Amino acid sequence: MPALNVTFTDEEFEDVRAAAAAEGKSLKQYVHDLPLRERQRTVFVRYAASFGDQHRAEFDEAFPDEVPPSAGHGTEAA
Repeated sequence: MPALNVTFTDEEFEDVRAAAAAEGKSLKQYVHDLPLRERQRTVFVRYAASFGDQHRAEFDEAFPDEVPPSAGHGTEAA
């Protein structure tokens, strides 16, 4: 099984150890899970942005007084 050695400063290591303890995980499990959670977060953000883009017209129609509308109006110079 592949392994990875990661170097931390003493301060960084203590921060990671504290974060692991706060989640009730071992240091090894916490560091293992970090990139997996980041990947899930990235997928979620990508989907959420896509969903927002797909439904922007519906939102603008339902909430016409929101600023700025997606049509790009409201940014003209006075």
